[in-house]
Amino acid sequence: MLKPEDNERITRVGPGTECGELMRRYWQPALLARELPEPDCPPVRVRLLGEDLLAFRDTSGAVGLVDAFCPHRRAPLFYGRNEECGLRCVYHGWKFDREGNCTDMPSEPAGTTLQSKVKLKAYPTCERGGIIWTYMGPSEKQPPEPDYEFLRAPKTHRFVSKTYQACNYLQAMEGGFDTSHSSFVHNNDLADKNQLRIRDRSPRIEVERTAYGYVYSSTRTLSPEEEYIRVYHYLMPHIQVRAMFRSPDGSVANVPKQDGHMWVPIDDESCHVYNWSCGRDEDSPLTPEFIEAFETFTGRGPNDFIPGTFKLKKNPSNDYMIDRELQRTKTYTGITGLNTQDMALQEGMGPIVDRSKEFLGTSDRAIVTLRRTILDAIASVREGGDPPGVNPTDYNTIRAYDDVVPVNTNWREAFADKMRTFW
Repeated sequence: MLKPEDNERITRVGPGTECGELMRRYWQPALLARELPEPDCPPVRVRLLGEDLLAFRDTSGAVGLVDAFCPHRRAPLFYGRNEECGLRCVYHGWKFDREGNCTDMPSEPAGTTLQSKVKLKAYPTCERGGIIWTYMGPSEKQPPEPDYEFLRAPKTHRFVSKTYQACNYLQAMEGGFDTSHSSFVHNNDLADKNQLRIRDRSPRIEVERTAYGYVYSSTRTLSPEEEYIRVYHYLMPHIQVRAMFRSPDGSVANVPKQDGHMWVPIDDESCHVYNWSCGRDEDSPLTPEFIEAFETFTGRGPNDFIPGTFKLKKNPSNDYMIDRELQRTKTYTGITGLNTQDMALQEGMGPIVDRSKEFLGTSDRAIVTLRRTILDAIASVREGGDPPGVNPTDYNTIRAYDDVVPVNTNWREAFADKMRTFW
């Protein structure tokens, strides 16, 4: 459990909050690159860390991320004209470049000095791995651009998708680092007792703090001779790295890959989940057919979204289309789609769960360490220090891995060669 004041500290992400100041020390995913498909295309609204922003791709193809409202009379720039390397407010014609400089002020007399005094809030951006990233913190603390392995993989071997989730980022992320829940929530065939995570539903968990966050292993006993060990990484502030070497139920072709999520706060009560994957090596491309099959299996297929949004059709308004007969006869939850199953429980906790009312067990060791890691990082920033994982050299060579091994195998030794990046 957490004290109420610590729960507030770790969940509030707006400007001036302690966790918000921590989040702003990292490059954050702002939107998918494909949301801005070409130069001078329509701008896109972005809400990130409690701030209303606007993204646009200018005539040169570079991306700007600026305040969503014109500094003149606070008119919405979403309706602005994206033209000639700038965004022009349609209210009075004031125009701004992607650095926030006012480049034209046609409603004022020629030679006005006002133009040089007006500045639109703008954040630096970079485009890597199909994502537009931004840094929203102090300029003197800006770290090098992100360098996660999936960003370095060729386009043929990676993909990223995005899903809206109606709850605080932390309770969504905690689900990603709760390995024991997969034995229950994601049991999609009650008759199949040979599923790796069903054969032992009480995994033994080890967590080790690192320069980037932590490394985390779960060990399940399969027989007197064999164990299943899965190793994850938590990368500050909200990134999961895990291995996926076999389809959980055989419905998707087995493609050895790294994958995971980034739970990016929209505000205190919602987040965007960026779902990423990259093939393990040159022999494991992620084909369009595989991507569609895998996304559909997880509940993020092309037919799963409300058109024009990143919101799922299965949501609280329809109880995630739970099928009680399916739950009685076939699956543990009666909800289809792995990520949809997670969302039903995480969103069902309410926008921000009251962690002071929890009763934690040994299976929650990774969750406890996750919270402590974030709270320690908040304290470090508050005291003038740097949080873990801002330097790419802290994380850019790591990988996750899982395998079935003989009992009492030292996974650090056995997996050492498998847990180094290829790309």
